Formats: sequence, structure tokens, C-alpha cells
Amino acid sequence: MTRKLNTIKLDNYKPLREVVFEALREAIITGDLKPGERLMELQLAEEMGVSRTPVREAIRKLELEGLVVMVPRKGAYVAGLSLKDAAEVFEIRGSLEGLAASLAAERITEEEMEELERLLVQTKECIKKKDVETLVEKDLEFHDIIYNASRNSKLISILYNLREQFHRFRITSLTGNPERLKDIFEEHERIVEAICSRNSELAKELIQEHIENVESNIMHTLKERTD
Repeated sequence: MTRKLNTIKLDNYKPLREVVFEALREAIITGDLKPGERLMELQLAEEMGVSRTPVREAIRKLELEGLVVMVPRKGAYVAGLSLKDAAEVFEIRGSLEGLAASLAAERITEEEMEELERLLVQTKECIKKKDVETLVEKDLEFHDIIYNASRNSKLISILYNLREQFHRFRITSLTGNPERLKDIFEEHERIVEAICSRNSELAKELIQEHIENVESNIMHTLKERTD
């Protein structure tokens, strides 16, 4: 492992095992720990300034989430991003986000509309500066506002539970093909216009089209990496 994880802050109010778990999960999702990379308990513990026990517990929990795979007699590895994984994630995401956008168009508040418009301005600025790291954050915020504007607590809960899986592919989408960044902005812009005009059918159609385009881009990127 060439990168270094941050030392865990022991004054955090959460249990240490939970802090270690969240730190490792974040490192996997953001790509600091890359697909196929071996997770060595001792080295990770030294980097984070903790004992091996919370690291071991975190790795087991990450295995249950599908972010880590255990290879007999070899150890733990960061799970890869396969074409099958991507297809399954986006099959779910298209349907769920379509429903969220449709409901959001009916239930969104004026304040949330303003937040979406503000994010569009910030997203455009990120693209201009080629600041992909901040762009990933803004993309996450954009979809979160739509989720919350649906006012359906069960749907929001499901989407948030799946968000880590989405996020791994979000980073691949935004970093794998810089040429697509302008298209993503324009797709977001049309989605915001539909939601703010309270056109639920169009909002659903546009966000599903957006998800399909993201999937197509990711599939192309993953195929290039595996060829």
C-alpha cells in the first residue's frame, strides 16, 4: 500500500471499532484503498494508530457489506468493481431514483429548489476548475436533496443504505471520462428544471435517462480497465 490512512482521533464520541470501520469504508469508497488491494491488519492498524482488534472487526463488517472479500489462506482484499456489480447497482438505482424524482417534483419545498439551483452554480464552477474531488461531493448533495424532497422515509432509508455502493461507481463515473462532465451538468440542469416546474413524469424520465447515461459511461470505463 503506497498511500497512508489518517490516524484515528481517539476523542471521537463514537466507539473506536465504529470509527475504524467508517474510516476504512470511506477509503474503499473514495478509492484510496483500491479494488484488489490486500488489507493487512497490522499495517492498517499502524497507519491509523490503533490495535489490530478494531481493524479485524471492521474488515469482517466490510465483508458483510460486500466491500471486502476474504480469500482462503491469503487474507482480505478490497472487492473489485465488476461489470455485473455495476449492472445490478444501476438496475436498482434507476428505478429508485426515478420514483424519488417523481415524488420530489410534487413535494419539494422552495428552500430545496434554491439548494438545487445553488448546487448547479457550484457544479459548473467545479467543472470549469476541473475540481473532480469537490464535484463528487456536489453530485452526492444533488441526489441527496432529491431523495429527501421525496418525503418518503422508507424510500430515503433504502437509498441511503445503498448509497455506499452507488458512491463507488459515482467516483468511477466522474473520474473515468472527463469529457462527460459537461453532459452531467446539462442533465442535472434539465432534472432541476423539471422538478422545480413540478413535472413529476418528466423528472422521473430525465433522472432515469441520466442514470442510464452514467451506467453506460461506467460500463465503458470498467471494460477498458479489464481489457
